[in-house]
Amino acid sequence: MLWLAPCLTYKLLAMSSLPRAIIHRKKVDAVQRFHPWVFSGAIARIQGEVNDGDLVEAYSEDGKFLAMGLWGLGSIAIKVLSFQPVETMQQLLRDRLKQAFVLRKQLGLIDNVETNCYRLINSEGDGLAGLIIDMYDDTAVLQCHSLGTYRYRQEIAEILKEIYGDRLQAVYDKSSATLSRKSQTQSQDGLLIGERSDDSAEILEYGHRFIVDWERGQKTGFFLDQRENRRLFGHYSTGKKVLNTFCYSGGFSVYAVAGGAKEVHSIDSSVKAMEWTDRNIAANFDVERQATHTSFTGDVFDFLKHCDSDYEAIVLDPPAFAKSLSARHSAMQAYKRLNLQALSKLKSGGMLFTFSCSQVVNVENFTGAVTAAAIESGRTIKVLHHLTHPADHPTSIFHSEGAYLKGLVLSVT
Repeated sequence: MLWLAPCLTYKLLAMSSLPRAIIHRKKVDAVQRFHPWVFSGAIARIQGEVNDGDLVEAYSEDGKFLAMGLWGLGSIAIKVLSFQPVETMQQLLRDRLKQAFVLRKQLGLIDNVETNCYRLINSEGDGLAGLIIDMYDDTAVLQCHSLGTYRYRQEIAEILKEIYGDRLQAVYDKSSATLSRKSQTQSQDGLLIGERSDDSAEILEYGHRFIVDWERGQKTGFFLDQRENRRLFGHYSTGKKVLNTFCYSGGFSVYAVAGGAKEVHSIDSSVKAMEWTDRNIAANFDVERQATHTSFTGDVFDFLKHCDSDYEAIVLDPPAFAKSLSARHSAMQAYKRLNLQALSKLKSGGMLFTFSCSQVVNVENFTGAVTAAAIESGRTIKVLHHLTHPADHPTSIFHSEGAYLKGLVLSVT
């Protein structure tokens, strides 16, 4: 059941007194095309008092209901939750969470003996803008990216328990960092329900073991969006000398060793990340296989300047170089420079897995930056794969901005 399907309706009861945002008549088309963001410039006026995080309804100037969502103070004034009137927020949350669970069950991720980690809620892609929920075995890690979503965190945790039953032992809220950046809200991370002796767990991904530390780790603790791409890299690593840059906790490195790479180098600027990488290598392989892996702590750009030029496969998976449109040009230059450095370190016949997770850098932007690097390198380069996030990170067909992860696999001669 699609989260914004016109057939999915609710009776307008409890929310009839919500403040109203009246949309300019020239701006209603975007809302009627089911785009889940209403920008501040599209709003003609507000009826009633509205504050950051409040529920608000959007209406056309001639009084037609358009959408209901959460009010924000940035350029995106309303993040839409429904294009139909809603009875209660609790019912909407319950419906969206149940729909997400059913979809992950269809994907074969519920009760999977090889992979017990996946994304349950992918923000707008699952009809709950501003909310991320990642599942790590019997623990759900929740991350709110808006004050409005954060206000419902306890209700969300309780609904998750209803849906999962004994499969779920704890729900951990990790919203403080994202909220402090976006709304200046003071919050503290911690358990919403359940008990745990620590804030980490060992999870399985295609049978590989990974330590996930959701308290100290990036995002919710692990980059689940690279699952299928890690698996593909492992397939191509057999017999190769490989380099995993911006490696975080060594996901691509584990798959490379498992795939039979003859030598694996991992580098990240974070000392903690390299500790996690070494732990994950040790958790999966005997001493002999561990010896094929070497960790480096340092700046990736500097490492690429001085490392050997005999790698046969390289992964470039940097953090977002641009978090706003104003930073996009400098990000494009950084992507070009990084890819050019990596191309110079590959042997003939080598492969480059290169990624961007910057939402404001679209596929065309990223491909253009990599193409510019390819031209300057003077090498013959073929595109083997176009990569993105897996099916448990769905995007709405009406919201192209949701496709944030872009990747290319290149053959270099």
